[in-house]
Amino acid sequence: MVLFQNTRSNDSGVSEAIGFMLIFGIVIAGIGLVTLYGYPLLLQQQVSADEKIMEKNMIVLQNDVKSLAYKTVPFKETSLKIGGGSLTVYNSSYDPSTLTIYSDPANPYVDSFNAGELRYESVSAKTDISLQNGAVVMRPRIGPGSTMLAEPRWFYDGKTQTMVINLVNITSTDIMAKEGIGTVQMMLGDTNYTYVTSVTNPVLVKYTPNPNPNQDYSVAWDNYFTKTLGMNQETPGVLGTYVLPSVNTLVIKTYEVQIKNI
Repeated sequence: MVLFQNTRSNDSGVSEAIGFMLIFGIVIAGIGLVTLYGYPLLLQQQVSADEKIMEKNMIVLQNDVKSLAYKTVPFKETSLKIGGGSLTVYNSSYDPSTLTIYSDPANPYVDSFNAGELRYESVSAKTDISLQNGAVVMRPRIGPGSTMLAEPRWFYDGKTQTMVINLVNITSTDIMAKEGIGTVQMMLGDTNYTYVTSVTNPVLVKYTPNPNPNQDYSVAWDNYFTKTLGMNQETPGVLGTYVLPSVNTLVIKTYEVQIKNI
C-alpha cells in the first residue's frame, strides 16, 4: 500500500519576509543617519541664517537712526523678523558704558555720555548684535573680542583740522523686548550742539566699556578709533583712551532717539 504525503513549500514566503526586513532595516538606518548627522547641520544652517538676517535688520535700524538724526525725519517705523533670539531695548540710564571727550579733564566737552543700545541676543548662536551710539557691533556672548559691522558718523578733515562727532542716545520709557515679528518705532527727541573753535590740544576720547565681560565692545571701538579715524592710544597697547589728530575746530552733536515700541 502506497501512501502519498501532501507537502507545501513556503520558500517563496520566507524570501519575501527576509527581503522586507532587509529593506525596512536599510530605511531605518538611513533615517537614523540623517537624524544623527543631517539634522544638526540643518539646525546650524538655520541659526546662521537667523544671525545673517538680524545683521541686516540691525543695519536697517541704523539707517532709521540716521534718518532721524541727520535728515530730521521725526518718526520711523520698521517691521522685521526676529528669529533665534530676542530684540531688547537697554535704556541709556541702564547702560554702564560711557564716553568722555576732553582737553581739560576738569572741564570736559562731553562728560560720561551713556549711549544705550538696541541689542539682539541670539539664544542658539550665543551671539549679540548691538546698535549703540550710531554703530552696529557684534560679539560672541562667550569669549573675548568684538567687531564693528557698520560704523557711526564721525568725521575728520585734515585740511581744516575739523572734527565732527555725532553721539546717539537711545532711550525708552518702558522695558521692551520682542521675539518673532516686531515693529520698531522710533522718534527723534532732544538734540544738543557744541561748537568749539581754537581748541586746546590734545583732545582725548575716553571709552569706558560695560564692566560685564560678555558685553564688552572695546575691541570693536578700538579698531574704529585707531584704524578708521587714525587716533593713537594714549598708552600704546592699552585700550580705552585715544588722542584725536590735531584739532582746531571741534563739533559735537548729540541726538536722543526714543524707542516707542518694538
